[in-house]
Order: sequence, then structure tokens, then C-alpha cells
Amino acid sequence: MVNEGAQTGSAPAAESGARVRIGIDLGGSKIEATALDADGGVRLRLRLPTPQDDYAATIEAIAGLVAGLEAELATTGSVGIGIPGTVSPGSGLVKNANSTWLIGHPLDRDLAERLGRPVRVANDADCFALSEAADGAGAGAASVFGVILGTGVGGGIVIGGRLLAGANAIAGEWGHNPLPWPEDGERPGPPCYCGKAGCIETFLSGPAMTRDHEAATGEPLPPSAIAARAKAGDAAADATLARYEDRLARALASVINVIDPEIVVLGGGVSNLARLVENVPRRWGAYVFSDRVETRLAAARHGDSSGVRGAAWLWPEEDGA
Repeated sequence: MVNEGAQTGSAPAAESGARVRIGIDLGGSKIEATALDADGGVRLRLRLPTPQDDYAATIEAIAGLVAGLEAELATTGSVGIGIPGTVSPGSGLVKNANSTWLIGHPLDRDLAERLGRPVRVANDADCFALSEAADGAGAGAASVFGVILGTGVGGGIVIGGRLLAGANAIAGEWGHNPLPWPEDGERPGPPCYCGKAGCIETFLSGPAMTRDHEAATGEPLPPSAIAARAKAGDAAADATLARYEDRLARALASVINVIDPEIVVLGGGVSNLARLVENVPRRWGAYVFSDRVETRLAAARHGDSSGVRGAAWLWPEEDGA
């Protein structure tokens, strides 16, 4: 277990009797836990490797992290967990998880029994959106669409400070809609792991950008390298980014046309390409069904920490945190 300590200025454990919000980010390679105070300040972070392919060990690892936080801070807390999947409202079991050993298990119930308290479980992209809506780039906005552009493409919707889960617990899963307004060369689109072809994820994930650049140039470069070459004046790299920006503009325009958010917040590894925030809004006006687009586009304020922070925010103060 790695102890990442408290932020500068936080109270020492002996003075920290107030309850905290505990967030857990259950990733495929590591589990991160954080404790937030009432104002969203980080009191303590802990992390450890994920026990891959071992459900029982994963339960114990999460329980150990919670116990470690509470012992160090001499307090107790509410527990929220972000997972790479979701709990089905129909079966009560985990579905759609790329950490496949979680699938088919009642994770929320098993953790509640192990920890002796209620827990809340949500998709990790939903947690990202909630974090940025609570005290991140979307703070103060009535409606926030949080976007993950990484190995996959996901999203979450927050309305009035509350996460929208949806009747099927898939609200915000725009990555598995088809790319809108496809050009001839984009049909039928690359195959997707979900069994369909042409999903937004197959055009806008990090691996998708690499694949697109390789198809045009013969070089399988990661997004960061493509961006560096474009900045240095490489025309082919710039063209790859321009194609990506137009596809992102189209995909986000379809979201704006449906939920009309005040702000779209970008997260995930591809969101580190700073030019997206400037260039995509210049393009999406051609696709949004409005005379002008007031929706703002912003990069995440909390970066890679948004997922674990959002898991903690699954328990608002009025719900007993």
C-alpha cells in the first residue's frame, strides 16, 4: 500500500474527528482511495495494485484501503466507488466492465456487507463528471456533460448537481452511439468490441487516433507524438488532428442537441491535447441545431484525480456524509 499523504495545510490525524467522504477508484491496474473533507479538500490518499482476476481479493483490498484511511485520520466516512462498468438496475449485478472478474457479482451489496455500511457504486466516467460538476471545471453549472477520451470513450451527465444514472444505468454512454454525419470514407466504420461497427469510440479513443494516423501515413504514433509533430509543422500530423477535431465536434454536437449542457468537460489521456478546447467549438456550430452555441468546452480541473474525487461525491453532505 502506498501512502500519498495529506495535502499541505490539512489537519493532522489527531485533530480530524469530523467524518469524511471516502472515494475509491477501482481501476484495472490499481485501486486508489481518497478521503475528502467537507469542502472537498484531500485529507489523505492511499493506493495499491488491483488483484486482477480475483473478485474476493478485490473486495478485501477495498476494505483494507477504507480501514487504512479511517485509522490514519481517526474518523469514519461514507464510501463511494467508481468502477469500469456499472451495476445493472435489473439484476443488481455488475455489467459492461472491462475488469471482467467483476461481471456478474453484486459488488455494492458485497462491499456493504464487508464494510458494515451502505456504499454507492457508479461508473467511473459518471464519477469523473460528478467531480468536475461538484468543484471542478463545471462548478456552478446547472448541467454538465463529462467526457472521457482515453483507451475508450465514455461520459456522464450531471443535472442540478445530481448524477443522472438513467433507467438502464447507461446515461452518458455516447461512445457506443454511431459517429454522426459520417463521410463516405467513414462508413461502415471500424469494428467495435461491443459487436457493432462505426461507434464513436472507434473514432475518438486514443488507439483510434493512432490507427487513423497509421492509415494515412504508415506510422502508428500515439496521440502525444502526433500532437508534437503537428506543433512542429508536420502537415500529416496536423491533418490527423483536424480529422479528429471534426469528428469530436460532430459527436459532441449530437449530445448538445439532446441534453443541451451548459458545459462539456474533457478528461482522459487524449484530453491533454490542449488545442481541442480551442478548435472543437469552432467546428461544432455547423452541426448544433441552434443559431449560436452557448455551451462551453473546458479541460478537467482535477485531471486524473477526478474519478476518485467523484466517487467520494456520490455521497452529498445532505445524504449523510
